[in-house]
Amino acid sequence: MVQFADRMNLLTGSEIRELLKLTSQPDIISFAGGMPAPELFPVEGVKQAAIQVMDEVGQAALQYASTEGLPALRQKIVDRMKAKNNIDTTPDNILITSGSQQGLDFSARVFLNPGDVVLLESPSYLGAVNAFKACEPNFIEIPTDDHGMIMEELEKVLSTTEKVKMIYVIPDFQNPTGKTWSLERRQKFMEIVNKYEIPVVEDNPYGELRFENENMPALKSLDTKGLVIFLGTFSKILAPGLRIGWVCADSKILAKYNFIKQGADLQSSSIDQLIANKFLDMYSLDDHVEKIKEVYSKRRNVMLKTMEETFPKEAKFTHPDGGLFTWVVLPEYMDAKVLAKQCLDKKVAYVPGGSFFPNGGKENHFRLNYSCMPEDKIVEGITKIAEVIKANLK
Repeated sequence: MVQFADRMNLLTGSEIRELLKLTSQPDIISFAGGMPAPELFPVEGVKQAAIQVMDEVGQAALQYASTEGLPALRQKIVDRMKAKNNIDTTPDNILITSGSQQGLDFSARVFLNPGDVVLLESPSYLGAVNAFKACEPNFIEIPTDDHGMIMEELEKVLSTTEKVKMIYVIPDFQNPTGKTWSLERRQKFMEIVNKYEIPVVEDNPYGELRFENENMPALKSLDTKGLVIFLGTFSKILAPGLRIGWVCADSKILAKYNFIKQGADLQSSSIDQLIANKFLDMYSLDDHVEKIKEVYSKRRNVMLKTMEETFPKEAKFTHPDGGLFTWVVLPEYMDAKVLAKQCLDKKVAYVPGGSFFPNGGKENHFRLNYSCMPEDKIVEGITKIAEVIKANLK
């Protein structure tokens, strides 16, 4: 009889991935995935970049390369992080990963032993929770409000809890809530982190997708002790299929990530890195991001306006300044999983929110994604969800 490792009992399929199997049907209005809008992918630009790569350096594109990643691409990432996040770093502090999801997996493997404690926002990104679970930690959820993680609660936990090995946060347009931390919270957070000297994984997949108000400084830009590990990605601003993300960290920490990378897959795809690098040489990524933001901003506005007009007052929701998501809080007696089945009967899908709370017990939430559906479908789908919520009110 085949015997699996004990850790396999801790791992379950992603609820989102399972939902996406259902929502791939063309007649479903899906607010479930966290996917970019495919009609905005720069298909022709990537095609031309790929042709040039194969014409100019085809053999290198098909060969093994260094674990750390393509030097020219790492330099471009360094320049972009300075321009967009005010982070001063060097290519030697960058490791190219297979999407930022791999950075999450590596973070767990670098820092966590079974029984160690991870602190994270409540709720937090399901993909990170699943990546961390393989290393058998305990999760402590830190409460949040509209300005992000509540610092008094964080300090309380850190002052009373042993074996805290890592803090995981998404300060910009958080997945799943869409919330963004205030400057005051960021500054206070770094004060607390410096006091306790706990490594921080700052996940920033959505940071460039701001529609309004001022950019906030990355936690990494406020990091004076080399405690923040910054995860970036091209998935939401260029194309997720390229699977190019990166880890930016202090050299001693990054060396550990490099060791894990060597054992995991030796390196990220040579050809994908070269294509991305060539695309950035040939075209303006800033112009492309502006196009994305224009479309997503309109879709967000339509979704929020429709929710304001159709949702009952008992259903509360966030008003994100950017990113891909809004988050709905239902009355406590409602179960978003039950409502999700009723919505699927009406050909509309969302992600129930319970699994975004690693310790469970919060089934009256759900996440809506506004990036993937055209505006008329957003109106139709949200109106149907509103009907379901109203039908379940006590």
